[in-house]
Amino acid sequence: MSATFELFEDTAGKYRLRLVHTNGNIIADGGEGYATKQKAKQGIQSVKDNAPDAGVVEVDD
Repeated sequence: MSATFELFEDTAGKYRLRLVHTNGNIIADGGEGYATKQKAKQGIQSVKDNAPDAGVVEVDD
């Protein structure tokens, strides 16, 4: 396994997720806080289900 999802509660009481490589680098984060731990777990599952082979799209701002 090269990465693990971390689920944690922030100082505001929101649940957050991040994807961390085994070397400790944060690969990605959820970008938003979830009101419940269950909703955060659903967010993790959504990433697993919807992006196993996601492509890359370059977007110009």
